[in-house]
Amino acid sequence: EVEKIRIKITSLGLTESRITADETIQQLFVECRLNSFIAEETPLSLPKPAAGQRIHYNYSTVINVDKEDNHAEREYLKSILLKPDLPADSLKFTVVSDPLEDEQDLECEDIGFAYVSLKEIFQKQRDIIEQDIDVLDSQDASTVIGKLAVTVEALSALRSVHEECRKN
Repeated sequence: EVEKIRIKITSLGLTESRITADETIQQLFVECRLNSFIAEETPLSLPKPAAGQRIHYNYSTVINVDKEDNHAEREYLKSILLKPDLPADSLKFTVVSDPLEDEQDLECEDIGFAYVSLKEIFQKQRDIIEQDIDVLDSQDASTVIGKLAVTVEALSALRSVHEECRKN
């Protein structure tokens, strides 16, 4: 039961920025990635919210990290816990602009990134429950373009991995 990381993407709100001003950006979906292994995305693209409004995805997914079937993911979690110099941002959320049906010449475009550090969850011994995290502009990481409300329940899986590291 504990060998899972649960991720929920609840909602997205945007602040005034180039994103809200850009009329070619109409619909948004969110992708969540654990290192290079797993990319999950919200099944729906939702209409871009006006500044100060929110769109609600209420999308949940589970990443299994049990020893038997998900060795690579588990080794990656071990490396996060054991190597202090590894970049701490282990879960990356990408806000993606999804062109409308009649605009097939436009590509899906990454417009913003948000990060959750699994290492920090372990250090603080606290899961992230319905927390707003900053979405940074894909073209300028110093600019916050919005907030993504997420839940990341990883502590029990990380504890299990940590126990295993201690035994070896």
